[in-house]
Amino acid sequence: MKRRTFIQTAGMSLGMMALLQNKGFANFIAQTPFKMSILRGDVGIFTEQGGTIGWMMNKEGMVVVDSQFPNPAAHIIQELKKKSAQPFKYLINTHHHGDHTGGNMAFKGIAEHVIGHANCLINHRATAATQKSEDKQLFADTVFNKRWKTKVGSQNINAQYFGAGHTNGDAIIHFEDANVAHMGDLMFNKRFPFIDRKAGANIQSWISVLDKAMAKFDSDTLFIFGHALDPEKITGKKEELRSMQNFLEKLLLFVSNEKKAGKTKEQILKATSIPGAEDYKGQGIERSLTAAYEELG
Repeated sequence: MKRRTFIQTAGMSLGMMALLQNKGFANFIAQTPFKMSILRGDVGIFTEQGGTIGWMMNKEGMVVVDSQFPNPAAHIIQELKKKSAQPFKYLINTHHHGDHTGGNMAFKGIAEHVIGHANCLINHRATAATQKSEDKQLFADTVFNKRWKTKVGSQNINAQYFGAGHTNGDAIIHFEDANVAHMGDLMFNKRFPFIDRKAGANIQSWISVLDKAMAKFDSDTLFIFGHALDPEKITGKKEELRSMQNFLEKLLLFVSNEKKAGKTKEQILKATSIPGAEDYKGQGIERSLTAAYEELG
């Protein structure tokens, strides 16, 4: 290597090392860039860190579904404010988990109301009490048991509860005029789900919830998923709901058969895939297997 080239390369390397040692720069390059896009009409999605956020904006106001964490929540508020001077009418939580409610506090004094299922609020308060983080939470001020409905401008918004699933407080939020339904964590697209039995999750009921959702919504409905193995595939149609339902059915069947065959819990947890649902992958199969094992008694 020529001396001049060596000196230039070495200088660039030392400069990069200096930048990486700078905490501010290191934090900057480590940040996950957010993505914000329109799905249909006045309804869109936002992703950065945590469960997918849904949003709606029209001439009467704005609605946000879930809040991820503090930084992402601040980012979506900032971006929506760039697009509209209308008020934030509602923040709706699909359920209580921190990657869906951790940014709620950013909406304090901004959102007129925070909406959630009654069990979502109970779980949210209980989790915060355990973690001694009540002062960092913004809890729902409006709760419902079966259904909550409102209208913002021309958009009818319908939140429904079909029973226990991922927790015992998961709601599906339907923007009726756009025909977009936010499933929250009732949908993990091709990714092993978290099944929160401590918060009332029930796999058999979850299967029924997905049945009810597929019966309720039509073939044109576009669904927003809480999580996906492929981060680009956080929306889809009934085909993905059927795939999720199939995974849950096959999960219960596999664990039941293994127990009948005399397998121990430790032996069952060694499985790396679920027969008949091999399209579900990623990390966390042990959590799914454990939840099924416990539910089957």
